[in-house]
Formats: sequence, structure tokens, C-alpha cells
Amino acid sequence: MLLDQVTGRVRALLPARADFAVMAHDPRRDLLAGLTVAIVALPLALGFGVSSGLGAEAGLATAVVAGALAALFGGSNLQVSGPTGAMTVVLVPIVTQYGPGGVLTVGLMAGVLLIALALLKAGRYMRYIPAPVVEGFTLGIACVIALQQVPNALGVAKPEGDRVLVVTWRAVEAFVRTPNWTAVTLALAVAAVMLLGARWRPTVPFSIVAVIGATLASELFHLEAAAPIGDLPSGLPAPSLAFLDPSALGSLLAPAVAVAALAALESLLSATVADGMTVGQRHDPDKELFGQGVANLAAPLFGGVPATAAIARTAVNVRTGAGSRLASLTHAAVLAAIVFAAAPLVSRIPLAALAGVLLATAIRMVEVGALLALARATRSDAIVLVLTAVATLALDLVYAVIIGLAVAGALALRAVANQARMDQVDFKADLPGEHGEEEHALLAEHIVAYRIDGPLFFAGAHRFLLELSDVADVRVVILRMSRITTMDATGALVLKDAVQKLNRRGIAVLASGIRPGQRHALRSVGALDLLQSEGREYASTPEAIAGARAHLQRAGLLPAAPVVEEASR
Repeated sequence: MLLDQVTGRVRALLPARADFAVMAHDPRRDLLAGLTVAIVALPLALGFGVSSGLGAEAGLATAVVAGALAALFGGSNLQVSGPTGAMTVVLVPIVTQYGPGGVLTVGLMAGVLLIALALLKAGRYMRYIPAPVVEGFTLGIACVIALQQVPNALGVAKPEGDRVLVVTWRAVEAFVRTPNWTAVTLALAVAAVMLLGARWRPTVPFSIVAVIGATLASELFHLEAAAPIGDLPSGLPAPSLAFLDPSALGSLLAPAVAVAALAALESLLSATVADGMTVGQRHDPDKELFGQGVANLAAPLFGGVPATAAIARTAVNVRTGAGSRLASLTHAAVLAAIVFAAAPLVSRIPLAALAGVLLATAIRMVEVGALLALARATRSDAIVLVLTAVATLALDLVYAVIIGLAVAGALALRAVANQARMDQVDFKADLPGEHGEEEHALLAEHIVAYRIDGPLFFAGAHRFLLELSDVADVRVVILRMSRITTMDATGALVLKDAVQKLNRRGIAVLASGIRPGQRHALRSVGALDLLQSEGREYASTPEAIAGARAHLQRAGLLPAAPVVEEASR
């Protein structure tokens, strides 16, 4: 039975005929979009491969293999996958600690974890990540990507270390000792061309234009200080598991979880962005996780790094008119052709030029308007945004998201708890029968009624206990509970504690309007029995007031109601 369920779940995640039928609608437009994306993706793939520590060839292999498989098996018609800056941020410390083989093993393990998440239908839960966490995460990633480019942009060898702030500082120190203004000029020129060109002609891929210009300048003027990428293999390597060390799997589990979490988060965010840029396109989050899992299983076999969907390349894909997976497949095919046909030319691209590409990419990742809007929305949103960004820069991406979610959750609970109110209300409107002013005054002297509004749960229940325990010297307290929206065990315990404290002071507590959903929590801690044992639970407020009046009459604080003798028949 379980095997049948798993088999059915896997079949539901595999590509359907409808996914491929869309490719025939407008193939020319998809082919052109794919070509444009490939031109944009080439310098990014090279740059992210170099930044990861595995070299430009690893970035190209990832873009080709992961780009094709994620397009085939993913849950979006518009996603473009490959190496990304966010993933590079995670990979650098893994390379430092475990070497290239550790990175490839982590990618393989992350692929298995992503497929498991897809089978468990975990994709739907990514939508609950708050916007301040996402924006803070993106801001932090942009800062880390920019800092990672400092050594290549300054033309110095990358210093030892896995903390980006430390490495950046050491690179600046090395530059001060032996300045390399050629590399700085190339990096800043490429970044300027990309940023200014995007404002002038957004549809033109200025990244490739800038990289070609920098490469030609380096060749024509023999700029020896502008170090090139180095030799690239003419083609993808044969699939191999030679990097896999079974004895290291245990120690690599935590990095693999971090990589899988990041791949899931970034890919589903990218898919959501793509849906928002189009009309009628909706991604399947579980299929997207499955596609990313398959891509990350295969990419390491060809020497590639872990991959995710790339928001920037996906946006280019959508803006250039893509409507199906054919565009993403074309992007991968064009990059494969470059690997086979133009590796010698690509190998001459200066590292400083790629650093300029990634510096511009980092700057364009930051949406200043969105950041300011969130910062101005509420103080809680501003705190979560800044804290997530700082944690991304100082710690790592997964810890940053966890911290952001934890703080956002705590602040949200605090806000919800603050909505709970306990107000003293006038019970005269609900007082049954005809009463004069003298009796109203006498009742008000001995009875107080409170209406509880909002949630009564752990985050704010103790404040409620303090307020209720401070009730003045009266003989009866009526709790109107029909407006309590939710109650947990802590809320029920606090209510029980308050009732017992008031009873010990000789104050009777009556409750009205208890909802069916609240009864289970009250019964589980004994609070409901405490009220029912003395007959102090009532369906409505008028009934509770009548019960309070009867209690005061029995105590001799109110005159007994006159007995009306039944007329003789």
C-alpha cells in the first residue's frame, strides 16, 4: 500500500504531456528568448563558478546540466536554473573546509533531500516566509556577492579564509601594498557599462558586451595585470562518482541540508516572481522542488556545483517573451555549444571583468524602493529586515533565514497577544426584569462584568491574569467569553488560576458564552469543572447576571425576590 502511494506520488511529479505541448505554441519566440538568456547567463555562470572556488568550468557545467534538467522536470514553464550568487555564498566555506570533492558530494546529497521534500509535498510551506525576511535575505546576499568580488576586482590573489569580511579586508591590505589599477579599471568599467546600459536600453545584454570589450582591451593592449580565467576543457567531462567519499557523508549532512534549504527557498521565490510577471502562468511548487532535486543529482556528476533557479535570468527570460520550457532548454543548449566550440576564447576573459559583472549583478539585486517601503511599514518589519541582512552577512544564509523567521514569528505573536483585551462593561443593558435606580446601584456595588476580546493564549495570557487578579473588592465577577477568538492550554490554566485566586478572596466567578472550541482546553486543565461544579457557567450574559443576583440574595446582600403566590383556581 505504501509502495503504491510513493509510486503514485512520483508519477505525479514527473513531466506531463501538457508540459511539452506548450512548447509548440510559439517556438520562435522561445528560441529567441533562450538565446538572449544564454548571452546574459554566460558571464554569470563563469563568474559564479570562479567565486565558488571550483573554477569557471564548474559554473558552465552547472548552467548546462542543471539548466536543462530543471527545465524538463521543474514545476515552472519560465524558470532558468544554474549557478547563483546565493549558492556561491554557501559553497565558499564548504570548499575551504572539505575541498572540491566535498562540494560535489554536498550537491548530490542536496539533490536527494530536495526530491524527498517534493515527495513530502513541502513546496506549499515556502509561501509563509514573510516579505521582510526575503528582502533582508536578498540584501545580505547582494552584499556578500559584492564583497566576494573584491579580490578579483583589485587584481590580488584570494586570501585564505572562509569569512567574507575577513577575506575582503585582507584583499584590501594586499592591494594597498601592491596596487593593481588595471584590474580595478576593468572591473569598474564593466560594472558601469552594465548599470548604465540597463537604464538606457534594458533589452540589450550589456553584460556580454562589457565582457567582450574588456577581453579585447586586455588582448590589444597586453594588460598583463588583468589575469584571465585560464584554460577551459572543450566539452563536458564524462559522468563520474570519483569525488564521492562515503566516509565523509556524515560530516557533510549539515552543509547538504543548508544547500537544499537554500535551493528550495531561492527556486520557489524565483518561481513566484515569474508568476507575478505574467498572466496565466502558475508554477507547481512540489514539481519545482523535484526538478531542482534531479538537477542537483546530475550536476555534480559532470563537475558542476549545486544549482538553484536564478531570479535575474528568469526575469530576463520572461521579459524577452518566453512562454514555455523551450526557452530554458535553448539557453542550456547554447551554453553547451559555447563550451564545445569556444572554450579557448572564453578562457581569455579577465577575472576582473567577471568581478565587474557580479558587482553590477549584486547592485541590481537590491530593490531600494521595496526595502524603504518595508522599513517604513512597521518597526517590526524593519527589525526583521535588518536582522536578516546582518545575519546573512555575518553568519550564513540558512542561519539568517532561521533567525529572521524566529524573530518575525516572535514579533507576530507579540502583536497578536497585544490584541487581547479585557474591558469592564456595563451589565445594565443585559439585566433581566424591571429594576429601579436604587437596585441598579446596589447591584453595581457588588457585581463587575468583564468582556474578553481576542486570543487568550500563551503569549499574552499572564497579562490577563494580572489584570483579573487586581479586581476591586466586589462579590461577583462575570466573564463574558463569547468574543475570545482562540484559547490554548496556557490560556485555560491562567483562567483557572484567576478563578481560584478570586474564589479564595470570597469573590464568585461566573462565565457566560463559552464557545464549543474553548471547552476542550478548559476541560483538559480542570477549569470547566471548576465553573460547572458550582453551577457558575451560563449560556448567555442575562442568565449569568440573574445567577449573580441570586448568589447575592443567598448571601444576604440583596433583598430576596418577593414570592408570588399562585392564584387559586
